[in-house]
Amino acid sequence: MLLAAASLTAAGHRRGRTLLAQALAVYDRYFWEESAGMPRESWDAGRTTPEPYRGVNATMHSVEAMLAVGDVTGEERYTRRALRMLRRVIREFARNADWRLPEHYDTSWRVLPDFHKDRPADPFRPYGVTIGHVLEWSRLAICGARAAQRLDGSAPEWLVQDAAALFEAGMRRGWAVDGAPGIVYTTDFTDIPVVRERMHWVVCEAIAAAWTLYEVTGDPSYAATYEHLSSYAREFLLDEEHGGWHHELSPRNAPSATIWWGKPDVYHAYQCALVPLLPGMVSFAGALRDRSAPSGGSVSP
Repeated sequence: MLLAAASLTAAGHRRGRTLLAQALAVYDRYFWEESAGMPRESWDAGRTTPEPYRGVNATMHSVEAMLAVGDVTGEERYTRRALRMLRRVIREFARNADWRLPEHYDTSWRVLPDFHKDRPADPFRPYGVTIGHVLEWSRLAICGARAAQRLDGSAPEWLVQDAAALFEAGMRRGWAVDGAPGIVYTTDFTDIPVVRERMHWVVCEAIAAAWTLYEVTGDPSYAATYEHLSSYAREFLLDEEHGGWHHELSPRNAPSATIWWGKPDVYHAYQCALVPLLPGMVSFAGALRDRSAPSGGSVSP
């Protein structure tokens, strides 16, 4: 909701700022935990009891939302929240686990390494390491570095360095590790694939991260990886018959529906197509407000 309201505000919708203010009021009251510098996960329907669980999936989307809100409104506190979350998750959780980012925690942010071991293919809280999230945090680290540069005139060097480390780890441990092209959904903490289905959003985040790292470093290997991933998406994920992308592929890259049925999500594919058109982006909403897409360019896939 915060991300949508920030986008409406950036687009000049007449109700955008009202919706954003309402969403921020709810988030600040119920979800942001200042002492931890991290978000709560969820509440019961009556908002009387918070769930005794914390997760980096919700934290990741909170980072994206806070970057967008700060970018669109110019209010520094939201950007600084994003930077606090980035530091804790990447510097503390991911780095200390050799970039095998643990997903699940108790209310004190202690790792729950066996969480959902009996439900490894859960669509939102799968067991083990979710490779797509490792890649998504890589891109968000670069967006955070750009936000810090705007705020303070400089960005911590670790943000770019750790973004590169996350990307390398995600690709090395996820790409074709079971003998077929594509990125597996999850691994355990020894890098053995657990759920081998290929999710479209994972490839989208890899494409976006590869381009973002190429843009910020100029390293041609990232451009080559971007093209390689885009070629894979064109060959296996684009649905020429019905349009859009196949949301899930089997371990042998045939359309499947083990974890997700149908095509409920255009968010990841749309964003990965926008990334090359928005150099220097902190958030999609802010970048699209501040500049028009370059003419004459092309985007793959």
